[in-house]
Amino acid sequence: MHPNLMKKILLILSVILTTPLSQAQQESSFGDGEWFKFKMSYSGFLKAGNATLTVKDTKLDGKDVYHVVGKGWTTGMIKWFFRVEDLYESYFDKQAIKPYKFIRKIDEGGHIKDIEINFDQTANKAHVFNKRHNTKRVFDTPVNVQDMVSTYYYLRDNIDIKSLKVGQEIRTDMFFDEENYGFKLKYLGEETIETDFGRVRSLKFRPYVMAGRVFKEEESLTLWVSKDKNKVPLRIKADLAVGSLRADLEAYKGLKHSFKIIVD
Repeated sequence: MHPNLMKKILLILSVILTTPLSQAQQESSFGDGEWFKFKMSYSGFLKAGNATLTVKDTKLDGKDVYHVVGKGWTTGMIKWFFRVEDLYESYFDKQAIKPYKFIRKIDEGGHIKDIEINFDQTANKAHVFNKRHNTKRVFDTPVNVQDMVSTYYYLRDNIDIKSLKVGQEIRTDMFFDEENYGFKLKYLGEETIETDFGRVRSLKFRPYVMAGRVFKEEESLTLWVSKDKNKVPLRIKADLAVGSLRADLEAYKGLKHSFKIIVD
């Protein structure tokens, strides 16, 4: 397995757990019990891994919050070459959708991280506890900063798709590990795609960050989102020099609204 291909697989695992969607609505697009499972493949036939996203109601320090857990792992032949087990958790305010706590615990072929971030949204600070190295640091953050997971849910509920035009760019601030990042999402228009559930009308986006080491613009990522009140992430694809890597929605439950599938 070529190391560059493994980097692309890890990138897709990361993106499917953290990429924001965008569409406006008068009511929330998600709720307690929502669950997604994604299958990942190389060039459409070699299975590379799986990822899941789960939403649960809970309380944190007396506040009503959503607790979202994202997991990613390699499967099949690839795991014998490069084993990946990633865990992301976010606790964010149910009304304002701003994070209070974020956990990133990963093992990617022996590259291990165990980080907990507590956000002070009043003082605009991120308190970072690196458990692996037993270090604690405090960083300044922009107002209403998001973590990698909460970004998805924040933009899912707060961007007005009715006012979007093809080519328009959407930006937000995100804090990751020990750095602030500017996230950018470009709207590409509408497309009907074939899925495991049938043909689905979708909104097409290009997600990338303006600068930084985590995501790179040259990865040529594309995201398809269902054109309904749920904004279900249907597919993410990365075009490579040879072949492509993609993640497709394989299963779901607990959707807040009906999932619209085209019936001919």
